[in-house]
Amino acid sequence: MTPTRRPAGGGHRGGGGGPRAGGHGTAVARREDHGEGDTADDVPRNVWPATQSQLYTELNRLAEAGLVTVAAEGPRGRKEYTVTEAGRAELLHWLVEVEPQCNRRSDALLRVFFLNHVGPGQARAYVEREGAQAAEHHEALLEVERSVDCDEGGDLAFYGRLTLEWGLRFTRMQQEWAAWAAEHIGDRASRDTARP
Repeated sequence: MTPTRRPAGGGHRGGGGGPRAGGHGTAVARREDHGEGDTADDVPRNVWPATQSQLYTELNRLAEAGLVTVAAEGPRGRKEYTVTEAGRAELLHWLVEVEPQCNRRSDALLRVFFLNHVGPGQARAYVEREGAQAAEHHEALLEVERSVDCDEGGDLAFYGRLTLEWGLRFTRMQQEWAAWAAEHIGDRASRDTARP
């Protein structure tokens, strides 16, 4: 999902969004075109994770602002929302007029910068853990790729596939970097040990 305000506790290393509420319309539009639990939902979840309570809190705010409206209600208080004309206008504004926020901070890379304060064994273990996490995320994205038919899903599936490809390439790069970094840390430690 791509909301304008990052949900509390929904941390991801990247991010960005528009400063106006229309950014939340992407989540609502997805729910309008695809039923809850559809495999196409997995792509936005990997881009901008949020809990159900965070999502519905934002949907209630959008409804109060007139950007979405409740289209149907089901058992256990389940609601389906549809985007209003004002909501679509706000979404369009966010998509084409608001520059994405570029988050240049990386807690993971900041730690790499300071790995000189630990021994080479700990440093290597750290980057290897980063690589393992990237591999786990990559596998999860591959599972999404296997479950979504981009040829049959229309525009949403097509652009979701473009987003998914970015994630696949990025996590592959993270794995390659981690392996490279671990090797270089090991080589440097060996050279230091060999010095008289």
